[in-house]
Amino acid sequence: QEQLVESGGGVVQPGGSLRLSCTVSGGSFIGDVVDWYRRAPGKQRELIAAISSGGSTNYADSVKDRFTVSRDNAKNAVYLQMNSLKPEDTAVYYCHDRWLDRWGQGTQVTVSS
Repeated sequence: QEQLVESGGGVVQPGGSLRLSCTVSGGSFIGDVVDWYRRAPGKQRELIAAISSGGSTNYADSVKDRFTVSRDNAKNAVYLQMNSLKPEDTAVYYCHDRWLDRWGQGTQVTVSS
């Protein structure tokens, strides 16, 4: 089964921005509903954002007004724009195809001065 692939993670200072991307390894349709999760050290996995193929979005309170999920159906990709990053946003970020229940390998985001 083709897997999702995340990219765009890295190290950024507090207040900075990053944009994560999620694509499919073999080019198949990325999924009708795609979620973004994160797992911080010592914490449980957290659902932070979701987007449907029609563009409807949902956000966790912890990221609302700072993060924006979007998708480009022509490019078969989903994005997570993260602004005003805080140290507590440090985590491994994963995208998830809700219909096929497939995951990416994750990308590390570290927010530190």
